[in-house]
Amino acid sequence: MNDIRARALDLNLLRVLVAVADAGSVTKAAARLYLTQSAVSAALGRLSESLDTPMLVRHGRGVILTSRAARLVTEVRPLLEAMLQASFAPARFDPRTSERIIRLGLADYADELLLPPLLRRLGRDAPKMRLICTPVQFRTVVEALATRRVDLAATVIGKLPQAILRTPLIRGHFVCLFDPRHVRLGARPTQRTYLAQEHVIVSFNGDLRGTVEDAFGVERRVRCSVASFSAIGAIVDGSELVATLPEIVAAQLLRQRPHLRSAPFPFEHPAGGLDLLWPAALDEDDACAFVRAAIIDIVKQVPATS
Repeated sequence: MNDIRARALDLNLLRVLVAVADAGSVTKAAARLYLTQSAVSAALGRLSESLDTPMLVRHGRGVILTSRAARLVTEVRPLLEAMLQASFAPARFDPRTSERIIRLGLADYADELLLPPLLRRLGRDAPKMRLICTPVQFRTVVEALATRRVDLAATVIGKLPQAILRTPLIRGHFVCLFDPRHVRLGARPTQRTYLAQEHVIVSFNGDLRGTVEDAFGVERRVRCSVASFSAIGAIVDGSELVATLPEIVAAQLLRQRPHLRSAPFPFEHPAGGLDLLWPAALDEDDACAFVRAAIIDIVKQVPATS
């Protein structure tokens, strides 16, 4: 083929030719391609001119493909199909080169637990990926995931809609955290002893009621209510206040302040803990799956809480 004609060949014209061959007529091909009949005829004329050979010949009242055009259709059709498959195939994820930004929602105690090792893992295996971290809790996380304000979340949650998937990360019970220099709670406090103490609580309602009041129908002597777990260790340290926390949070605080003590929470309750959540729409997203797998692996290495 002449080099000038080859450079001028519009590959879209080959798609029109295949459509005419598949439809059996110019009129039907035009309808399939959402073009006018004259536009299809003009495209075939341009293709004939580029290849210096006719594409159609008259046959009775209609037209048929020339032998050259029929052979061209046979050769071109699998290439066009391959191009379409390549165009619509999902992009291949390579963590070493991916520049994907993942929006991660975290309960306030999960950031310290997960972020340092996760960032080290990404720095090693996915150095161009970045994280945007947002605080979430059980009242806000479903909306954050549903609206894609976050792609993944690690928090405590109960029931979930079907559109949100989960896998458990850490399971445990509530424990009491206190400073034994100022609080006589004992190794296994009774309900009476527990309720006799003054308490600091984490309340997402912004009031003096916490999970204990809502779940067990009892009233504690609450001296202080805070919105997150971040200051609990400092508040309990050196005070007469008792905090009721998930085991994993207490374990973190005890590593930082080993002179504090923990004791079992004196009310029967099922184990709960931290869950990893994501929208079902992102279940097959390779980048999100990569970060999920990294978080799950990191949690496996967290020291036991008991």
